[in-house]
Amino acid sequence: MMASSSSNNSQERHEVFLSFRGEDTRKTFTSHLHAAFKRVGINTYIDYNLERGDEISGTLLRAIEDAKLSVIVFSKNFGTSKWCLDEVKKIIDCKKTRGQSVVPVFYDIEPTCVRNQTGSFATAFARHEQRFVDKPNKVQKWRDALREATNLSGWDCNIDRLESEIVEEIAMDVLQKLNRVYVGDLDQEIAKYEQLANHQMRYFQSTPHPAHWQNHQATVKHIRKLQMERHRRLLRIPPDMNSEPSDSNANNDFYGVNWSNIFRYS
Repeated sequence: MMASSSSNNSQERHEVFLSFRGEDTRKTFTSHLHAAFKRVGINTYIDYNLERGDEISGTLLRAIEDAKLSVIVFSKNFGTSKWCLDEVKKIIDCKKTRGQSVVPVFYDIEPTCVRNQTGSFATAFARHEQRFVDKPNKVQKWRDALREATNLSGWDCNIDRLESEIVEEIAMDVLQKLNRVYVGDLDQEIAKYEQLANHQMRYFQSTPHPAHWQNHQATVKHIRKLQMERHRRLLRIPPDMNSEPSDSNANNDFYGVNWSNIFRYS
């Protein structure tokens, strides 16, 4: 199956096309993956339409073409759907002609089963061979597309790990491949601590006490660290290049200047 931005009626331009076998993962893994994409701001085309015609629709073909990246969630029954196989073929075509990135994900299926069409894929392709006996090239193109897709670097979800962790890592991987950086978590933290700093300042003004001022300053310092981390992410600066002196005196007496008297939080 394919992907559309949150719903089939949405016209929001998407970055990622999500291909999956509905009966296998629609309500489980794929829904969790789609939710993870939304959390990090990745616009995804996901098709929940259960009715299919004889041929893959032009809308889905255009959705694949317009995407910068396609994610294919391979599952046990993926190979039984000629719609899914047509999607993979189109995705691989777009990889070749448009330079589209492709991320294969293997859920409840071994990558070798997909690559070599063994196990459930062998059964599915035996039926395809019978159904399209007069179109052997069609089936062969499906086989070739599966091999090419599974030879790409992807994600094996059969390892013993929490699914919630895996979908978050896939989302971060896709975000990086889109050449984007996620700072939404830091924005939320900064907003939260800014509210706390404002409350602390009002409390200090109503009840002046050195301890209250120190609490406010500690919050301000934490906000600055979060802001610096945000800038570091956006500029893609390695963490080791953003280190700060551990000695507080060094911060206040750099080249003989008491910088704390110059830079104050207002």
